[in-house]
Amino acid sequence: MKSLVLAEKPSVAREIARVLKCTGKRKGYFEGPQYVVTWSLGHLVTLAEPEDYDHKYKQWSLEDLPMLPAGMKLKVIRQTSHQFQVVRNLTKREDIHQLVIATDAGREGELVARWIMVMTNWRKPFKRLWISSQTDDAIREGFANLKAGSAYDNLYDAAVCRAEADWLIGLNVTRALTCKFNAQLNAGRVQTPTLAMIVNREAEIKQFVPVDFWTVRVDFGDYFGDWRDKSGHSRIFDLTKAEEISARIRGHHGVIKEVSTESKSEPPPLAYDLTELQRDANKRYGFSAQKTLSVLQDLYEHHKLVSYPRTDSRYITTDIVPTLPARLKSIAAGPYAGLVKPLLLKTLTPTKRFVDNNKVSDHHALIPTGQPLLLANLAADERNLYDLIARRFIAVLYPPYRYGKITLITEINGENFYSRGKVVKDPGWRAVTAGAAEKEESNEDVLPEQTLTLQRKSDQKQVKSFKINKSKTKPPARYTEATLLTAMENPGKFIEDEDMRESMKGSGLGTPATRADIIEKLLHTSYIERHGKELVPTSKGQQLITLVSPALKTPELTACWEQRLTDIARGRDSKKDFLAGIRKNARELVESVIADTAVYKADNISKTKCPACGKFMLLVNCKRGKTLACPDRVCGHRQPEKQDDFGVFRSSKNASRVNQKLIAQFSDQGSIGQNVGELLKAALAKKSTEENLP
Repeated sequence: MKSLVLAEKPSVAREIARVLKCTGKRKGYFEGPQYVVTWSLGHLVTLAEPEDYDHKYKQWSLEDLPMLPAGMKLKVIRQTSHQFQVVRNLTKREDIHQLVIATDAGREGELVARWIMVMTNWRKPFKRLWISSQTDDAIREGFANLKAGSAYDNLYDAAVCRAEADWLIGLNVTRALTCKFNAQLNAGRVQTPTLAMIVNREAEIKQFVPVDFWTVRVDFGDYFGDWRDKSGHSRIFDLTKAEEISARIRGHHGVIKEVSTESKSEPPPLAYDLTELQRDANKRYGFSAQKTLSVLQDLYEHHKLVSYPRTDSRYITTDIVPTLPARLKSIAAGPYAGLVKPLLLKTLTPTKRFVDNNKVSDHHALIPTGQPLLLANLAADERNLYDLIARRFIAVLYPPYRYGKITLITEINGENFYSRGKVVKDPGWRAVTAGAAEKEESNEDVLPEQTLTLQRKSDQKQVKSFKINKSKTKPPARYTEATLLTAMENPGKFIEDEDMRESMKGSGLGTPATRADIIEKLLHTSYIERHGKELVPTSKGQQLITLVSPALKTPELTACWEQRLTDIARGRDSKKDFLAGIRKNARELVESVIADTAVYKADNISKTKCPACGKFMLLVNCKRGKTLACPDRVCGHRQPEKQDDFGVFRSSKNASRVNQKLIAQFSDQGSIGQNVGELLKAALAKKSTEENLP
């Protein structure tokens, strides 16, 4: 008897098959003496479309909303149905006695496999492969310690809740908005509050009125000092006051009033989780969140150099500690050899800052595996991302950064001027991350650091010069992907209710695995645009936020749902209760859209008329560039922004009808028009042959 192993991707299946010695290559699977290894292609099964429940839903209508099926149905995805047939046929084989789920070890991976099991009517035993890296040793160890499949039933319930919630909320609200305002508008439980944060920030920027302020700085020769009031503030919002301070210090000497020296110790940073890595990659290399995830997936699957990417933990468990020396040895190459050497010369005793079983749920922090590092095999982007991970891993095991902090207060005729310096005693972990971006200071009143020589209290200091500097208050910065990921991870500060804000700690908008997709969807649907590193809302995005229900555009609701999904996965909440609440939410959200009296006005109207109905078309973004789309949903005509010679449209729902209309128009315009019509027919026939254009 054999075990059927279901992986999520062909590349992963190939590696598992190699380790399990499944050398027989078949169409859609590998076979060996003990195992048959097959794969999905992401999801092979999905939730049924509205029209699969009732044909009336094929036409979008406000009267048919909300759509709340009594029970949710599944269907096989047509585009990948060939692979589903392979998997289904394998499940029917009499020599297959159990299934091993080897899809990604997470909520979505569990859903991929379980829905396939439902659609193939799997009734035999099943087990779960749960590993955090794709190395040969990890795969062997995982198969030697397979988990009971039922141990992940709660995770499956949480995944179903997420999928059904997105269907019930997303499809209902999207149809309601689109029908109500006759425009391609869509909303979702995570993307809409994320968009709202970007729109609200833009409103703050536009409403911001800059205010002039002044600061006073004195040069004492071997150091400088900045004026501060008794509360420690440096900004002076009255020029007259700044001039008065300057007048009081003119012609006077300074006296060192206070010399404060204290020893400081800064512990190493926490190890990476996915979101923190995406933030740093965006700051350091300008990577989008999606690009970071894509490159990271290659480091995990193809090169096998890093552990499971979609982790939300920054800690490891105690059972990983014995593997740390081997992991360090595997990366002791190139720029890391000298950094690793001192760690390998001693016994590693990591503290709870790195090792904490209570802070690891499904997967530990993102760290290197024991796979030997061959830098020459990595592309430039892979090297850059791996460098962040490797240096952070090494830094976590280094001693604290220790320094002496020196603060001087120099008094001139009753006015205090502050200076701050630092003396490094032990670079510690900062020796590993040299060149990395320093931690950003959020307080603009923080004293700038400078090199300070030894100074003594009561010493007199000559005033070499002083200057009044004029500045303006600045509006809040636009979101970058790095700062947006932070806001999505910690949306509590956007919540006014204190109890709700406190309960949201540890929760957020989406998960580390989905946040990159959310940002890409907002870009693809033209709700936001990238301006350099900044994310800027479009008019469409700003209008959408005015149209959706307040409940859907605030973080409370969706973050509360994410927390409940986590609780369901841990057996602390009820799937039934959660979905009952979602259905109620869906009904309320649709009712709020129907009752809305607002108006939507597209601002992306082109000068090109729709050749099918005559309305001016909209210029919209799509994966292949700009596309012209008819604003009338009933018409539905689409065409590339630029049409071919003679006006032939390459891709369009109504291409055949429109092109025939063009031919008829030319043919009715005499002999010259007939010749042009014949040329158009020939061009159309050629394109039909080349591209199967109807």
